[in-house]
Amino acid sequence: MSAFLPTPQAVSGDPAAAVVILFALLIAHAVADFPLQGEFLAKAKNRHAELRELFGKIPVPRGLWPNALVAHCLIHAGGVWLVTGSVALAAIEFVLHGVIDFVKCEEWISFATDQMLHRVCKLVYVALLYAGPVWVTWSPA
Repeated sequence: MSAFLPTPQAVSGDPAAAVVILFALLIAHAVADFPLQGEFLAKAKNRHAELRELFGKIPVPRGLWPNALVAHCLIHAGGVWLVTGSVALAAIEFVLHGVIDFVKCEEWISFATDQMLHRVCKLVYVALLYAGPVWVTWSPA
């Protein structure tokens, strides 16, 4: 845990700590979805994207899009884990981020809806930390 962030246990019942964690989660999301994602992951995670310009004369690798989507989701899960200290929330973020991005790439939702859903996830994570269920803050370490 960072010296700047409250521990997950400290968020339970503390509105000020919850706001700090929410702000940190939103910052982590912005960093992971924009500079850390980059053009390659943004395109490669979409199974419908035209990727020949990224590879030139080299054939586009088979199975690229699921691996790129998993890599992107792991970056987000890592951000949630670093901010909250919760492996459970990181695992939930991994799954939900993947589902949300997949449906965006299928054009079932817009970019704006995609971003709103990601932010709602962060609000839910903070609400869970605030409510304090044991499974959210449990750690094997």
